[in-house]
Amino acid sequence: MIITRSRAPKALAAILCVVAALTATAAAPAEAAIGPSFVDNFDGFVTSRWYKADGYSNGGVFNNGWRADHVWFSGGVMGLNLDNQPCPSGCSGKPYASGEYRTTDLYSYGRFEARLKAVKNPGTVTSFFTYTGPSDGQPWDEIDVEILGKNTTQVQLNYFTNGVGGHETVLNLGFDASTGYHNYAFEWWNGGTINWFVDGALVHQENGSRGPLPTHPQRIMMNLWPGIGVDSWLQPFTYPGKLTATYDWARYTKY
Repeated sequence: MIITRSRAPKALAAILCVVAALTATAAAPAEAAIGPSFVDNFDGFVTSRWYKADGYSNGGVFNNGWRADHVWFSGGVMGLNLDNQPCPSGCSGKPYASGEYRTTDLYSYGRFEARLKAVKNPGTVTSFFTYTGPSDGQPWDEIDVEILGKNTTQVQLNYFTNGVGGHETVLNLGFDASTGYHNYAFEWWNGGTINWFVDGALVHQENGSRGPLPTHPQRIMMNLWPGIGVDSWLQPFTYPGKLTATYDWARYTKY
């Protein structure tokens, strides 16, 4: 793995702060337990564990609304579609619809893992991450694995603590994340480090030297979305027809 970029523009961090505030108003209900370890092979929609975002838009850099029917299951795989269908309640006038899958519970320190195949298309983000914020009665904390559709031979890692990000690191994967399934994971240790892994190999570590690490339990989330107003980051998005990111499984091991 080779680090190719280590910090995002401050303007982008400011935009994402606004997005987090907008997201908080429309997320899943704030009442949430601290979840136990689990393995989900995505054989179907487990309503006791997961929630499908539906009928709203995050706004900001997200040029889409969320539709529950854009999260699907077939043959032991969970898929997230991105297309130009209209959304329930208009989705704030956004021209595209997409899928987002998030846990109903919050999860604390442990190992978070998913096996996925990303979308290759400039202007898109395929993600596996954890997030909490005002909708959960907590500050904005987040830990990210993002594959940008402009270059699916790289992965972008990041974290936010109390709304402060700017810790992006971009790594060369040595493969194309859009052509096959690969395992992405991070270990979040109490008072210690965040360690990111690709296919079981440690690829990056944050120890708080670039800013305090997250401390609040978070929801596990996966989504696919097209950006707007962030061409320098994602490149411009041109709709080529329906796009789909697929996930083979996800699991969490409590530490």
